[in-house]
Amino acid sequence: MELFGEQKRCLDALVASIEQLGGRVDIPKLEQIAELIIQTMRGPWRYFHTSEHIFEVGGSVDPIEVLAALFHDLVYVQVDQGVSFNISSALCPFVQEVRSQLVIRDRTELPDDAMYHLVASVFGFVPGKILSPFAGQNEFLSAVIAAKSLEPFLPASTIAEIAACIEATIPFRPISASGLSAIELLHQRLVSVNRDLNFGWTDAETAEIVKRSVRLANRDVENFASPNSSNFLDNTWNLMPETNHELSNVNYTVGGYRKSLQKMEGFLNFLKPELVFQQFMQEPDDETYAHMIAQTRKNIAVAKLYLGIKLITIAILEALSYRLGRDIPLSTMMGELRAPGFKTSVLEDYLPNRQIAYPLESQLEKEVLDLLAIGRNQESPYDIKNSPVATFIIKSIGFAETENFLKKAQEFFAGHISSEEFLSYCAPDVIETISSGVMKLFDSRKTALGTVKLAHQTVS
Repeated sequence: MELFGEQKRCLDALVASIEQLGGRVDIPKLEQIAELIIQTMRGPWRYFHTSEHIFEVGGSVDPIEVLAALFHDLVYVQVDQGVSFNISSALCPFVQEVRSQLVIRDRTELPDDAMYHLVASVFGFVPGKILSPFAGQNEFLSAVIAAKSLEPFLPASTIAEIAACIEATIPFRPISASGLSAIELLHQRLVSVNRDLNFGWTDAETAEIVKRSVRLANRDVENFASPNSSNFLDNTWNLMPETNHELSNVNYTVGGYRKSLQKMEGFLNFLKPELVFQQFMQEPDDETYAHMIAQTRKNIAVAKLYLGIKLITIAILEALSYRLGRDIPLSTMMGELRAPGFKTSVLEDYLPNRQIAYPLESQLEKEVLDLLAIGRNQESPYDIKNSPVATFIIKSIGFAETENFLKKAQEFFAGHISSEEFLSYCAPDVIETISSGVMKLFDSRKTALGTVKLAHQTVS
């Protein structure tokens, strides 16, 4: 079987890494593994966790990092709405579904499988454990697939190092009750694994295995510390449709879009910048680590304010849409995304280019306004990169009002106030301008349909 493109790139990475590690290479079997990896990463809802992501995370220097990255996102239950059929059979001996949750089988049901028990020891997962999508479920199952796939080619000690890298990619873990970080706990477990399985690692070698795991894990989330907040928002916009599958439908509703914004804004409000990146024994060094945390804090602040304004905007459009019905497509209110070769009217065509009514008071406000007006770096398949309606609103009401305005929007979303109550809270001229713009958009469609009718009569 001859592979091309991403599958060929994946196969080349597998072969080169295994050869560097002194392992056994079997091209036909590795071709099957490469096809499995790339097929899974091409799932219909994969927008961020794609094959390009695994190549970026693995880098090209350390073969263990390369191999760990190829497998680390293979299982992503929330995104794929389950486990890919092609890999589920390999996991069934170890995991079962109980009341819509994945659970590690009881000790009496688990097969005597060396690779499974190795991965479970690295992760500290025990028989009967309920797996959580937010506490290592995907990484654990991905590591099991990695171990079983690589078992014919590499020794157990090397597979343990790969599993450690994948374990370290479990994100956003707080300090444990014992006062240790997740990466310090991983180090403790690796010390035990080394002792129990007689791998013969020295203390220094075990520490280096953990440092490598930190490097890979930090590369996995490096976009949080992007020097350009627009790049960070681009990645945020790619993440949203992975867990909000309605956005993959061109006719997603106002409410569906709003819920995806709410979910992301809620996550960023919950996330502590200190939990994004990891550090172990000066990997990375203190100065680099502090810079990563500071840049993450800044990017999260930009994203939270940006998403807050987007939520205010969608709240106004959703409240207005209630005058028409309950599940109105966003394109009905704003016009369709413009496609090459088609000139269709959109809501922004009917909004004035308003000057800023209130002076900007910080660099943060200036940056967010630029992101709204000029746009993120990239278009996404379901959204334009700039935000003309949000720009009009924020220029009209000013940033100082956003916090109170957002609270009212959240009350509306929660059903604590009606759509009309929410609209009455908003600046009347803003609501009037937007509702007038929507009506002009409707009129443009009516005119377009009339043009078709007139052309038909002429031909007749």
